[in-house]
Amino acid sequence: MAAAAAELLGRSFLPGPAPAAGAAGRGRGRGAWPWLTVGGGGEARRRSLRSAAPVGALAERVVVTPSPPTERAGAAAAPPEPPLPQSVAARAVVTVRRRRKEDAKRRLAEQLDAYADRVGRSVLLELVSTETDPRKGSPKRSKRSALVGWFEKKDVKAERVVYTAEFTVDASFGEPGAVTVLNRHQREFFVESIVVEGFPSGPAHFTCNSWVQPTRVDRTPRVFFTSKPYLPGETPPGLQELRRQELSDLRGEGAAADGERRLTDRVWEYDVYNDLGNPDKGAEFARPVLGGEQLPYPRRMRTGRPKTVTGKPQLSLSLVSVATAIYERAESRVEYPEPIYVSRDEEFEEGKNEMLSEGALKALLHNFMPLLVSSVSPDIRDFAGFHDVDNLFKEGLRLKQALQDQLFQKIPFVRKIQENSEGLLRYDTPDIIKKDKFAWLRDDEFARQALAGINPVNIERLQAFPPVSKLDPALYGPPESAITEEHIIGQLDGMSVQQVLEDNRLYMLDYHDIFMPFLDRINAQDGRKAYGTRTLFFLTAAGTLKPIAIELCLPPMTDGCKRAKRVFTPPADATSNWLWQLAKAHVCSNDAGVHQLINHWLRTHACMEPFIISAHRQMSEMHPIFKLLKPHMRYTLKINALARQILINGDGVIESGFTPGRYCMEMSAFAYQELYRFDQEGLPADLIRRGMAVEDPTKPHGLRLLIEDYPYATDGLLLWSAIERWCDSYVAMYYPTDESVRGDAELQAWYSEAVQTGHADKRDAPWWPRLSTPADLASLLTTLVWLTSAQHAALNFGQYPLG
Repeated sequence: MAAAAAELLGRSFLPGPAPAAGAAGRGRGRGAWPWLTVGGGGEARRRSLRSAAPVGALAERVVVTPSPPTERAGAAAAPPEPPLPQSVAARAVVTVRRRRKEDAKRRLAEQLDAYADRVGRSVLLELVSTETDPRKGSPKRSKRSALVGWFEKKDVKAERVVYTAEFTVDASFGEPGAVTVLNRHQREFFVESIVVEGFPSGPAHFTCNSWVQPTRVDRTPRVFFTSKPYLPGETPPGLQELRRQELSDLRGEGAAADGERRLTDRVWEYDVYNDLGNPDKGAEFARPVLGGEQLPYPRRMRTGRPKTVTGKPQLSLSLVSVATAIYERAESRVEYPEPIYVSRDEEFEEGKNEMLSEGALKALLHNFMPLLVSSVSPDIRDFAGFHDVDNLFKEGLRLKQALQDQLFQKIPFVRKIQENSEGLLRYDTPDIIKKDKFAWLRDDEFARQALAGINPVNIERLQAFPPVSKLDPALYGPPESAITEEHIIGQLDGMSVQQVLEDNRLYMLDYHDIFMPFLDRINAQDGRKAYGTRTLFFLTAAGTLKPIAIELCLPPMTDGCKRAKRVFTPPADATSNWLWQLAKAHVCSNDAGVHQLINHWLRTHACMEPFIISAHRQMSEMHPIFKLLKPHMRYTLKINALARQILINGDGVIESGFTPGRYCMEMSAFAYQELYRFDQEGLPADLIRRGMAVEDPTKPHGLRLLIEDYPYATDGLLLWSAIERWCDSYVAMYYPTDESVRGDAELQAWYSEAVQTGHADKRDAPWWPRLSTPADLASLLTTLVWLTSAQHAALNFGQYPLG
């Protein structure tokens, strides 16, 4: 894209005649404006003189300043000034990106569009000035001009194809501030950019990157604004009404409030998570609605699909509040790979789609084939030993000949999968296993993962001993942990518990409170067993962590249970060694669930969606803050929509692969209700909250880490500071005063709607940051950019080396 833009912007598409000899240095000489069409005639000259402002006036008579005398008598008179131009010839250069792969149907439609273009069903462009016509009070507009070259370039194989449109406008037209595009073809097309040349103000650039629908879908011309940023109060007069109308269209104002969104729409609206279950498929596939008083949750993008036929009665949920969640009539589901609605421009580009499709196929086979094998031959459902796990990395899923023949006979398409998926059924070897096959068994690697693994954001410093639960003792028993000083004193290098607390050397992974309210229901599921866990670590003199105790907890039973809490310590013999390994396995299982459901999905995807929806509804494309956020918002809603289809849905990948099973998303909602605070989502605030750092003005980032070898925090603070400096300087360019922030109507509407509507269930929380000063705005933007970029990367991309 950059290369194409450089090519377009680096040369003029309007070659003009060479300047006349001697024209240089004469000011507005005949060759100075080769793109101007100069009108002649004495009448034009007289009109020009009549419209000129007088130099001065006395008693209503114009005082004309005489021309200075020539330097010597008989000197040649200076050449007369050329007449003022009456019109400007301009050209729009439009870069259209074509699909790299076209099926026969699309190729035929492309050819039909090309022939239709030739006979007059062309694409029309119109220039809109930044100025208004003083007589009409509306923006100055050019006549519509057809895009040239569509038929001639119908067989061009390039990914990007350049077309042009010619315009002639009045010399007083001003600077182009918008371009409208009317697509009279049968198919949509993707406009990458538009460059308008020929105006004295220089080339006008329009970064589009958007689909333009044909008039049979949308008869309204599509508007593309200049790439120049404009705050709402600084919008040129000619663009003000267009700016308001574009935002109204994006909000869906005037559209049917309960209508289903078409895949071609660009409407942004809110809804609750009512499409995760499918009660029409059976009662076991029903899931409660997330969002509302019963199960608070952020809002998602509305699709408007019809409701399911089946409604569900009230079902009791044993949450902390002992609330009852209503299984409302769910929104009907769209099953993958059928497309689910997001605003048209949020769809993946072709290259990204292909990359994700490969990954989706691989993930599908990794999940589908084992289930298929177990359904045909239930006796080989489980791994026989560790060697079976190793073989997944070495050989993939190998089927015995008899079982393979049985599968081919019962399900013929499995043969095609087996023949065309060489390598897809083999799992990628985790990087740590490549280096050390048994690293996962060792305590030092178990502890290292808490600081440098795929979930490095839950480790916290223990500030009081023993740990204490925040859950209701009436429901979950005494809040104090069962870990005592006797359990850990032998692991503290001769120090007392009080000493190591004061020296900041005790740390913890606490998954007790998040799991405890759900354990009865989790353990009632077939093949699912879980505990609430607490894991204590000791910071050694070498600066590394070692695990010193693991507590496994179950809710108290009605008849009393003496073994509701058990504590395990590093092993002293073979038997205790395997009990210790099993305890670590439960910790890892809980860690995986919290990582995916809360830290990854909830914090960096679901909680960001309201801010993204609101940004498109309330801030113009011309708004400088929208321009700052746009690259960090892109594709998030499409990823979230796909997650609702195949990941977080009932019986989806998350429920199938994580211990909480069908209660995964209810746990995510519980975490949102009890734990989520936007003011603590920034890295420094998060590190301080978890006790992993203390404020220290002498340090580069104002923080001192209490564990030096903490890669997530060490590298993260470098990135946080870079983002913070960038946002500070960016905000300072546009908002010099507090009033400039408070007076920006679009900015205030964006933040207010994101909180009041997008996070409606937490709208009254006192911890939402204010947005009153440039410092407030810079801090808010730093947090949003951090969450959608660096934080997401730390929680997402570390999963890939694990296959």
